[in-house]
Amino acid sequence: MARSSTHTRTALTLIVSAGLVAFVWTWMTTEANTAIAQESAGPNVEALRAGKNLMPTQVYTAEQDQEILKLFEGLRVADVSDGMDKVGLTNTGLMSPEIHALWKDTEHFAHRFIGIAVTARYVPTNRPPATAMGTEAFDQWVSNWYNEISTEPFVSLIRKGTALVLDEAPDSDVGSIGSNNIMSWRARGCVGVVTNATARDTDEIITEKVPLYFRRPGRGIRPGRNEIESVNRPIECGGVLVMPGDVIVADGDGVIVVPRAKAKEVAAHAQAVIEGDKAGRRGLYQQLGLPEDDSVR
Repeated sequence: MARSSTHTRTALTLIVSAGLVAFVWTWMTTEANTAIAQESAGPNVEALRAGKNLMPTQVYTAEQDQEILKLFEGLRVADVSDGMDKVGLTNTGLMSPEIHALWKDTEHFAHRFIGIAVTARYVPTNRPPATAMGTEAFDQWVSNWYNEISTEPFVSLIRKGTALVLDEAPDSDVGSIGSNNIMSWRARGCVGVVTNATARDTDEIITEKVPLYFRRPGRGIRPGRNEIESVNRPIECGGVLVMPGDVIVADGDGVIVVPRAKAKEVAAHAQAVIEGDKAGRRGLYQQLGLPEDDSVR
């Protein structure tokens, strides 16, 4: 009788164990099939509908930025373009010649700059413009637009060596950059500004000697004309991709963007190019009896 009871318990144990295994197997199979089905169905549609940036922003320290900038000291756009050729990036990073220097210093080359990109994007607004109103009401409308719609969230990101690059509304007659805010950016460490659109107060900016590369003058204020869309995200400027953290080199030949991952290799070749160029031209200066200038020192 005891023997029969033992057999019964053993049989029950086997049945329960088999049932448990079957349950676990069914659960695992269901989960796997669900995962496969979700993967086959593609991305989360609702998450995409809410908006998603597919190009992540790489973050660098101020020390890393300064290390890179030191490698590019004294380089010209032409030298850097040669360096880009060397690493297999021929005709890459060169902005349209339409993006040009607002002013030039042909003695000490103060219009040139080399910096690390901080980016922002402004888009044309589709909000209604201001209607005729009293001065106080208009001033309040302008203030609200600057503070809520067309702000400058990139200002807190500007530090020593920053090159501010703006993707704007090139067909709008709007001067997002003016003689006041460009000086405030300079005071925070911005070495130069590049935009694919416009700037206003250009006479004053020339007098202030803040390096600016742009397409043409724009006269209107931002309120009623554009809105800020993003900050420190990948943008297009002058026909090329600009990623936050890229190296921006600008001079009388225009603007070139060096992808951060290739920056060290590009700079190494470019430095060899400019040293050879300076040595050759110094010899010609001596042959022609010309005094040396900043371009060969």
